[in-house]
Amino acid sequence: MQLSIADILALPVIQEGKPEVIGGGAHLDRTVRWVHIAEVDDMSNMLQGDELVLTTGPALAVESRGMSYLEHLAEAGAAGVIVELGTYIDAIPPEVARAADEIELPVIALHRTIRFVDVTERVHRAIVADQYEEVAFARTAHEIFTDLSMKRAPLSDIVEAAAEMIGGSLVLEDLNRKVLTFSAQGQRLADLLADWERRSRLTPISNRTSVDGPEPWMTTPVGPDRQGWGRLVAPIPVDTSARTRMVIERAAQALALTRMVEHDRSAFEQQAQSGLVDELARGRIDDEADAAARAHALGLRSASKYVPITVRVTDSAPLEESTAHRRQLHMLDQVRHSVRSAHQSALTANRRTGQVDLLLACPQTGPAEDAIVAVCSEIRSALRRVDGILRCTIGVGPESSRLLDSALGLADSAHIADVAQSLPQDGMPYHRAKDIRLRGLLALIRTDPRVQAFAESELRGLLDHLARHGGDELDILRAFLESDLNKSDLAKRLHLSRPTLYTKLSAIERMLGVDLYDAESRTSLHTAILILDTRQQT
Repeated sequence: MQLSIADILALPVIQEGKPEVIGGGAHLDRTVRWVHIAEVDDMSNMLQGDELVLTTGPALAVESRGMSYLEHLAEAGAAGVIVELGTYIDAIPPEVARAADEIELPVIALHRTIRFVDVTERVHRAIVADQYEEVAFARTAHEIFTDLSMKRAPLSDIVEAAAEMIGGSLVLEDLNRKVLTFSAQGQRLADLLADWERRSRLTPISNRTSVDGPEPWMTTPVGPDRQGWGRLVAPIPVDTSARTRMVIERAAQALALTRMVEHDRSAFEQQAQSGLVDELARGRIDDEADAAARAHALGLRSASKYVPITVRVTDSAPLEESTAHRRQLHMLDQVRHSVRSAHQSALTANRRTGQVDLLLACPQTGPAEDAIVAVCSEIRSALRRVDGILRCTIGVGPESSRLLDSALGLADSAHIADVAQSLPQDGMPYHRAKDIRLRGLLALIRTDPRVQAFAESELRGLLDHLARHGGDELDILRAFLESDLNKSDLAKRLHLSRPTLYTKLSAIERMLGVDLYDAESRTSLHTAILILDTRQQT
C-alpha cells in the first residue's frame, strides 16, 4: 500500500519533531511517490509530481518569497511540504497558512529538530518495498494468466483464477447481459446471479476499466477495440486499487486471447449451457435454487415445468472427424434456432456426436404438450434440410417441476431417442417411453450375452441359410410376424403370388423347426428379430 502524508506524519521519526499541520489539512490523504530534501527557492524543475518536500524554510524566511514558494510547489505537483522550525524561521507566517489552504497544499511545521535523512530512508524503504511487492504481484499474475492461455484453459478457469487473486466474485457476461461463466467468492450463488440481466443493464458499458452503476460494479471490456464481445464484472464492491484493476484487465486479455484461439468452436454461451447441462445430468449440483439461478442467468425462462429432450440423428455415410465436428456444430445451431423459432426457451448441450440434449422450459400458460410439439416439429423440419442427415428421432422424458429432476431425465430421453432409431419411420414429431415398449426393453439389455444367444438360437437355421445362399426369407418372416396372419394381404404387400408365399413360409418353418402359427413361437421369433434389428441399428 502506498504511503499517504498522514501515514508519514504518523511515523515515529516525524513524531519526534512534534508536527503541526499549518494549512491544507484537508488533503493529508494524498499519496507520496518520493521525498525530497531541498532548500532552494524554486523547485519546479526538480519535481515530477506527488513528492513530499522537506525543508528548514529559507524561502519562507523572506516575506516576499513565501507565497511564491508555495505556489511553485503546487504548480510542480508536490504532495506537500514539511518545514523544520528553528533554523531560518521560528513560525509559519499566517498569510502562508492561508495560502496553503487556498492552493490545497498541505504545510506541516516541525517544532523540534529531526534528522531528515532518517525520514527519507524510512519512507523510501517503504515506497521501494511497496513497488517491489507490486512488481512481484504483477509478475505472478502474468505467469498465471499466461500459463492458463497456453493450456487453452476454459473461461471458467480464467475467471476463477482472477476472482481468487482479487478475493471477490467475478462474472463474465456477453453483450446481451447473459452470464457465460462466473466465480462466486464468499457469497451465495443465488444472490450473485439474482435478476442479473436487469442489474447489469443499470451499469453503463465503458470502453475501459471503470467503477459505475448503483451497486457499484467494477467492469472491464473483453475483446479487441470495436470488436468487444463481453464484459468482466466484479458485482460486489472490491478494492479499487491498481492491483485489482491490473488483475481484472489481465484476466480480460486472457479471455480475449482464448476466444481468438478458439474462434472456430461453438459460441461461449453454448459452452456455458453445455457445461451446466452436463453438471446437472451428472448430479453434480444438488441445490435447486443454485441450478435455477445459473440456468436463468444463461437465458432459460422461469417455468412451472421442465422437459428433458434428446435429438438423435443418423448420417447417410461415415464422416471424417473434422467433418463430423462441423456437422455437429451445424446441427446444434439448427436446434437452437428451432427453439427460438417456436418462441420457446431451452438449455442445449452438445453431449456426443449425432446427439443434442435440451432442457425445455414449458410456458407458464398453455399446455406443455403444445410447446413440446412445436419445438420438436421445428427441429425435425430444420434437420431434414441438413445435407447428409439420413434420419432424425427425438426422445422426450418425463416433465418435472424441478430443473434438477428434469436434467436427470435426460438419460431416459436419450434412451428413447436411440431406440426410436430402430422403429419404422412413422412421422411422429417425437417419441415417449410408451412408444418404444418392447424395443426399449431390448435396447437396454441388447449387450447381454444371454440375450444375444437367445436371438441366435431362435434364428440360427434361417441365418445359416442366408449366409450360404442369400435370399429374402428374413424379410418375409419379419413381414409375416408383423401381419395379422392374413396371407392374401401379405402376398399383395410383398408382391408375391399366394403359392410362392406359401412355399417360402413352409421353407422357413423347416429351417427354424417351428410352427409359424403357434402364438408362442411367433412371439419368440418376433423378439429375436427385434434383438437382431436393435443390434444392427446400434
